[in-house]
Amino acid sequence: MAANRSVLVLPGDGIGPEVMAQVQRVINWFDDKGSVRFDVTEDLAGGACYDTHGVSIRDETMEIAMNTDAVLFGAVGGPKWDDVPREHRPEAGLLRLRKDLDLFANLRPAIVLDAMVGASTLKAEVVQGLDILILRELTSGVYFGQPKGEQTLDDGTVRVVDTQAYTEEEIVRVLRVGFELARKRKNKVHCAEKSNVMETGVFWRQISARVAKEEFPDVEFQHILADNCAMQLIRDPHQFDVIVTDNLFGDILSDEAAMMTGSLGMLPSASLGNPDPVTGKRYAMYEPVHGSAPDIAGEGKANPLAMLLSFAMMLRYSFDLGDDADRVETVVQNVLNEGYRTGDIMQDGCHLVSTEEMGTKLIAELDRTAD
Repeated sequence: MAANRSVLVLPGDGIGPEVMAQVQRVINWFDDKGSVRFDVTEDLAGGACYDTHGVSIRDETMEIAMNTDAVLFGAVGGPKWDDVPREHRPEAGLLRLRKDLDLFANLRPAIVLDAMVGASTLKAEVVQGLDILILRELTSGVYFGQPKGEQTLDDGTVRVVDTQAYTEEEIVRVLRVGFELARKRKNKVHCAEKSNVMETGVFWRQISARVAKEEFPDVEFQHILADNCAMQLIRDPHQFDVIVTDNLFGDILSDEAAMMTGSLGMLPSASLGNPDPVTGKRYAMYEPVHGSAPDIAGEGKANPLAMLLSFAMMLRYSFDLGDDADRVETVVQNVLNEGYRTGDIMQDGCHLVSTEEMGTKLIAELDRTAD
């Protein structure tokens, strides 16, 4: 048996602990079956950490994150912490994890399972069988560029500035991740930018064309303007496989793609760094797309499936356990095919279950398929 995989679990706030508890049950199932073993360390992050320690994430926790194989993250935030100083807000802990681990590549899959076709607001024939991946550059661009903020001009006019800036290496490294992922999928990459009006868009277009030609000639590659990409996602999403884009457009396009699937409660994500040149280890964090949903926290209504599918992404991308990732994803689909739903994805003729009951169904299905 391979060495144990180390995982830092940060449940966070709101529904984070509830959905993470169901994933812990699945982790325990794998431990019991002996196919793969995990060394799990659990710690506080976000508002829960602020309430206990006065910061949104501790230095000690960051040290663990730097020395673990992967981070599994729940959700942070809520109105309880609206008046906390910005540097200690729950979200600051999440941003520090992304920054200090240099998690520059954000993977947002948009997959429509057969059982969930009716949950989408789009026509069934548009979303049936949809499986695309949006790769968003996560640590640069307009959200981080300088100068930023309010300026007063010589004539007294107030102007607010956000700066979009990218280096060549920041673009190249996320493109390489996109092409490598495409090779394991349908072998097609679109690079979405605004090269018609933005200098950074021209830069993205030039660099992506060079990387495609020189490093990945076997992968089908196309440029697409980001606004046209948004339109084409609604018109004919099946034309896409992997979409690579910058931080701003990735934020928008991934949310658009997410809603095509019918529910944020079903969507996982992964944030990856570069592999270490010596050990090959790649910093990685996995988290559901949904937020902390404080309005339903503690009520047993939360959907744990996005958290579980994030765990499946961890198995696939951090531990190269593709068969086990497939098993988890198949179990999710089977339980949905049997008609079990939490409130956020409830449909006519289905069975409403609580967070814990959904976890129990998942474990039972794991047992059944293991026999």
